[in-house]
This record gives sequence, C-alpha cells and structure tokens, in this order.
Amino acid sequence: MFEYKDGATVCEGYVASDGAPGRKPCVLIAHAWAGLFDQERAKAEEFARAGYVGFAIDVYGKGVRGNPGGDNSALMGPYLQDRAKLRQRLLAAVDAAKARPDVDPSKIAIIGYCFGGLCALDVARSGTSDVKGAVSLHGIFAPPGIGAQGKIKTKVLVLHGWDDPMAKPNDVLGLAKEMTEAGADWQIHAYGHAMHAFTVEAANAPESGVKYDRNADKRSSASMAAFLKEVFG
Repeated sequence: MFEYKDGATVCEGYVASDGAPGRKPCVLIAHAWAGLFDQERAKAEEFARAGYVGFAIDVYGKGVRGNPGGDNSALMGPYLQDRAKLRQRLLAAVDAAKARPDVDPSKIAIIGYCFGGLCALDVARSGTSDVKGAVSLHGIFAPPGIGAQGKIKTKVLVLHGWDDPMAKPNDVLGLAKEMTEAGADWQIHAYGHAMHAFTVEAANAPESGVKYDRNADKRSSASMAAFLKEVFG
C-alpha cells in the first residue's frame, strides 16, 4: 500500500514493482466506481511482471470504498459533478508517481476502467505533459465542462464496447470530435457486440448492458500493451 496526498486528503494506492534497481516506466490504474479493489491491485501486479511500476491510484481517499457488486453512485457522483476536484485528485496521483525513486518521471501513463476510463481521459484533458499515454477501457466519455479545452498533449487510446449503453454511438462521435479539436493523437477501438465492463469476468447482466466478453478483453489487452510500448518508446 502507498499513501500520498491531495492537499489535506490522504489517499491510499497500491504499488507493485519487480524490485529490480533503477527507474522504470509507470502505469497508473484508475479504479471503477466502487473504488480500489482486487481488480486494480491485480492489474498493478500484472504491469510489474511486464517490467513497469504498476500504481493503482485512489480517487476516493483512504478507507473510502464502495461495494463492487452494488450501486456506488453516491461515491462517484460528487466527482462527476465537480470535475475540477476530480482533475486535482488525479494530478496528485501523477505527482506522487513522479516523486517515487523507482519511477522514471518521463515515462508515465494512465489506464482506467469504467469511471476510471473517464479519469484517464480527464488526465489527458488536463493538458499535462507529464503523462505520455491515457487508456480508457469501457469508460464514460462526458467532457468535463470546466472551461475551454486546451491542447491535449497525451496520446489517447479508447477501448470501447459498441453495445455499451453508457457510451452510445453519438457519445463516441462526440469524443472523437473533442479529441480532434484539441489536437490529440487519438485512437478509438470499438468491439462489435461488446457491452459495458467487457474486461470484468464476473460481469453478467446483459439485460443492463453489462457483460464480460472474452474476445474484446483479449483484443483490448493486446492493443493496450502495444500502445504502452509505443508511448514509452
């Protein structure tokens, strides 16, 4: 576990590394709406095995966790309503990663699932040059609405289930337009018939548009791995 701060708020993330000496590229993992749980920790460890520092960040703050199988709107809602606060919380995690002695501060990326996909996009939207790549997996696309969008310097990869009811085709087109107008280097990979949470093996509520999809999971994982190799050089 790894504590860091956003102002007076203590956040408790999870860091995994292979322990080898030297500074390594770092991949931040932004959690879904329930908060930091096993899926994000496992992903951090997977990145560590690949030679990166995996850093599962904590948006909600130390000790604030929801229910992975329940409705976590009350936790996520305040951050959707105050995207400036969300941006500040996310950039605090970027600063914490940059300050770690095992991280190469010139090689940082962020990925995120569902709510975390929105977080990854919002890091890119911040205009930071500290984060080289941002990956949204079955994420939410709504723009922050906190002023004119400046130039996006972070490369962006969006991995999207075409039948995701939380990001409909018009939302995809809107995101493409937004990224283009901001001058971003962007990609959108859409997987036919895939729904929301297509990487989550336990997801099985197709009546709500939420379902695991093995093919989309496998394909998105390969696309993300290639993207990270590209952005880290």
